[in-house]
Amino acid sequence: MSFLDKQLGGLFMVGLPGTELDDSTRDLINRYGINNFILFKRNAENPEQIRTLCQGLADACRAAGLGAPLISIDQEGGTVARLKGPDFTEFPDARALAESEQGEELLADYARTCARELLAVGINMNLAPVLDVSPAGLGLFMERRSLGGTPEQVARLGALVITTMQENGLAACAKHFPGLGGATLDPHKVLPVVDRSLEELRGCDLVPFGAAIRAGVAGVMTSHTVYPQLDSEFPATLSPRILGGVLREELGYDGMVVTDDLEMGAIENEGTVADAALTSFLSGADMLLICQEHAKIIAAYELLSRAVGGEISEERVRRSLERIGGVRSRFAGE
Repeated sequence: MSFLDKQLGGLFMVGLPGTELDDSTRDLINRYGINNFILFKRNAENPEQIRTLCQGLADACRAAGLGAPLISIDQEGGTVARLKGPDFTEFPDARALAESEQGEELLADYARTCARELLAVGINMNLAPVLDVSPAGLGLFMERRSLGGTPEQVARLGALVITTMQENGLAACAKHFPGLGGATLDPHKVLPVVDRSLEELRGCDLVPFGAAIRAGVAGVMTSHTVYPQLDSEFPATLSPRILGGVLREELGYDGMVVTDDLEMGAIENEGTVADAALTSFLSGADMLLICQEHAKIIAAYELLSRAVGGEISEERVRRSLERIGGVRSRFAGE
């Protein structure tokens, strides 16, 4: 096993089955060097249990000679909040906060509260805010989760949430690049198409992501959506034109790119998770998110491992690990 093989697990962020550190997850840590995790409702009973689980993950990573884990969750508020009351503060959807008279004040309070409550239980990354620009009343999938229907509002409020969250020690992740605001279909189930013109994409959808990059956002999450004006063949998660061309080159982002869950229907209906992981990495993603089945995580790891030194250069792996390591050193204490 080469030096890089031992580090390859650092490119993955994975889910675990229950409320305790199980043998399968331990195996992912010890055998494959995986040290980034995502928590869901299935992993959370109460603050003490979550704290014990996160500490167990950190201890297991340390014992395996790995860096401190990035431990993430989707705590957007409203319809997408994995941690609920009475132990955690419940917020309305982002749209409701953004459109209230005290929108900025309420969103800053949301960001500070997330930082305090998540860090207290050992979670160091929130997969938020949503930066999709989604006009109201059109039946769009992201409307309630969006910060607004204009790029200026989403950019301003998104940057406020990112800055406040990160100033309080919690990594933020802007999603879903290059913008899921025009989608009517749910990528958890099927592959959406957002057929906005290049002018609309550049003048609307990309604007909040540019603001997030200027605000120093820790991560950008990709969208499992086809944008025919940017790439008629591949969804953003699998598209070198979108991740390499638009995000890296046009917007100048050199930070950590995280895929949305590669087990979602939009991806898995079209092929295997392992193939998607390889294609996404080759397209410019750094962190590969696989939320459920550990067998699929191992298959993806093994496919990437076989590609290193061939399709994937060692330098490319090192660069992604450096980007992830930068977030780890900022927010995970190592």
